Order: sequence, then C-alpha cells, then structure tokens
Amino acid sequence: MANMDDIPAWIALFTGLYALGAAIGELRSPGSWAAMLDGFERNEALRFLTGIVLLALGAAIYLVNPWNPADWLSICVTVLGGGMALEGFIMLAWGRAFMHFASALLGAVNRVWALIAAGMGIVLICVALLRF
Repeated sequence: MANMDDIPAWIALFTGLYALGAAIGELRSPGSWAAMLDGFERNEALRFLTGIVLLALGAAIYLVNPWNPADWLSICVTVLGGGMALEGFIMLAWGRAFMHFASALLGAVNRVWALIAAGMGIVLICVALLRF
C-alpha cells in the first residue's frame, strides 16, 4: 500500500503518463483528437459513459488524495480531481454543447494542444519522480 504522503505523487505520475501517452498518440496520428471529439459529439451513449467515468474518477481522486494545505502538489491533485468530477457533471448535463465547444477549441490547433499536453505530462512525471 502506498504511503499517504506519496499518494499525490502517484496520482501525478499516472496523470502525467496519461497526458504524455495521449499527446504522443496525437502527434503520431494528427487529427485523431478531432476525430474522437467528433465521435463524442455525435454519440449520446459515448458522452454519457464518458461523463460517468470522468465523474467517478474525479471523485475518487478528490476523495483519496490527502488534503494538506502545506503541500502544493496535494492541493493541485485535489483541484485536478474536483475539476474532473465537474467536467463529468458538465458532460452528463450539457454533453453535446460541451463537446461542440471542445471540438471548436481543439479543432484548429491539434498540434499545439498535443505539445502542451506532452509538456504537462513530462512536468507531472518529473514532479512525481522527484517526490519519491
């Protein structure tokens, strides 16, 4: 079992791996994020399932992460979990409009967003590894 002080670092590590992996996938196959968002926009069941997963995963991160106001990583991970839960709620409540907004936001700048995600992933991985 992980030490309570290490939980924010573990969450940051796996979130960083996710962001880096998704970014590499987009950079290797440009336009895949736009195609995915288009699929989300057209498929009600997929939006609903994604909303449930986001809400559940965000709530789990929010609830499992130990709150420590003196630890900036703990605060960031708690905000991340709360943001994911909120995104899941928005996806369930206003899925089509939310996905249309996301498609418009990402559609024109796929490579830029992928590079930003890769950078964030690398930073999260490094921060996590420095905490162990």
